[in-house]
Amino acid sequence: MLEKKNFYINGKWIAPKNQKDIQVIDPATERSSAVISLGGKEDVDAAVLAAKDAFVNWGFTSKEVRIKLLEKLYEIYKKRWNDISDAITLEMGAPKDFSSKLQTGTGASHIKSFIRYLKNFEFERPLGDHAPNQRILYEPKGVCALITPWNWPMNQVCLKVIPAIAAGCTMVLKPSELAPLSSIILAEIIDEAKFPSGVFNLVNGDGAVTGDALTSHPDVNMISFTGSTRAGALISKNAAQDFKRVSLELGGKGANIIFKDADLEAIERGALRCFRNSGQSCNAPTRMLIEKSMYNEAVERLTKYANEFKVDDPNKEGDHIGPVISETQFNKIQNLIKKGIDEGAKLVAGGLGKPDGLDKGYYVKPTVFVDVKNNMEIAKTEIFGPVLSVMSFESEEEAISIANDTPYGLTNYIQTQDPEKVKRVARKLRSGMVDVNGAGIAVDAPFGGYKHSGIGREAGQEGLTEFLEVKSVGGWN
Repeated sequence: MLEKKNFYINGKWIAPKNQKDIQVIDPATERSSAVISLGGKEDVDAAVLAAKDAFVNWGFTSKEVRIKLLEKLYEIYKKRWNDISDAITLEMGAPKDFSSKLQTGTGASHIKSFIRYLKNFEFERPLGDHAPNQRILYEPKGVCALITPWNWPMNQVCLKVIPAIAAGCTMVLKPSELAPLSSIILAEIIDEAKFPSGVFNLVNGDGAVTGDALTSHPDVNMISFTGSTRAGALISKNAAQDFKRVSLELGGKGANIIFKDADLEAIERGALRCFRNSGQSCNAPTRMLIEKSMYNEAVERLTKYANEFKVDDPNKEGDHIGPVISETQFNKIQNLIKKGIDEGAKLVAGGLGKPDGLDKGYYVKPTVFVDVKNNMEIAKTEIFGPVLSVMSFESEEEAISIANDTPYGLTNYIQTQDPEKVKRVARKLRSGMVDVNGAGIAVDAPFGGYKHSGIGREAGQEGLTEFLEVKSVGGWN
């Protein structure tokens, strides 16, 4: 079993002030895989102080210095690729192929992308020809509290740490206590790349103590959080006390609108996108809206596809899904499946209990409910498991109405071969992203949502500017 009790503060691995150990559970076996310690207020104070002191110099480093260090980080990241992938498989149950190609791969893609945007970004520019003595300056926001989730651990960490570094910010990272191992490896990479002490700090911990100490700390200037909408609301309250800048990437309940002229793979592709990562993606298309004229045929195809969908040990190679993250999450999903049955939705695949032959581990059957009403709990709640809610619609207007009838607004999906319909529907969907015909969202496209899905955007240039303040200067000659 791994022992990872120390925190990375001010360029050194140091022991917690008051050690409080917890086990990191392998969700495939339900056994402990590592032990970490939860940080308290004193640990957070030390990390924030290190970041605050480091900002005095780091905040005014040249773009070239930051680029050189990030390029070094990227080279070491590639060397540690297998270590990161193995850690993600161990900590959150992502199958090894998926962990390497997508979980670790997306982290690498974001590092490359932010280096490219940093090279081209102008931190100082004229306002315009009409005002030759006016300048716009982009400056780092300061000390950042970065709080990341367990479902895409390295993807989300790199979406925060890398642009914060690129912007000239200093930071304290608190990864999820359920999946901290890959973040510890990133801290080792940053240490090997020889970033100045205090620029990056890592304190493991929970939300109630460590997260609260971070988000309420008077010397933290910005909070970037990815997680539940409930936690996002609590963090916003902490931030409001002294007007910290806040970026929140929260929940989703994406609608996948499948018109009768959709391509032949649209039904199965939609189910795959829902089930992938064991359904643990905020941008998953968990509500499938099918045009009524093709509804019965689509339900037959969905039933067959879901019942044949593979669930297996994440340490095996292949394109199967693994377990969900924890016993708590497993029980939540089971309760919502039971709620769907009780509400009268028709269960055509999956359901309660674990898949055959997988008695140990937090495995969930890929589950499909049809004839769902949009006011049912399973259609309203972000289940965060491989559970698909299917309903029909008769007109374009009805499909848009159903899709928008949710407190969330992260990602919606459209399947049609009519380019004009795509444009009409995409404009009317109240979400930060729209994926058409499986095209996907580019790695550097703005990632974020409307309504309860959050505030701000991650990735690409918008992800970099989230960590920058804007200053206007008059009389610049």
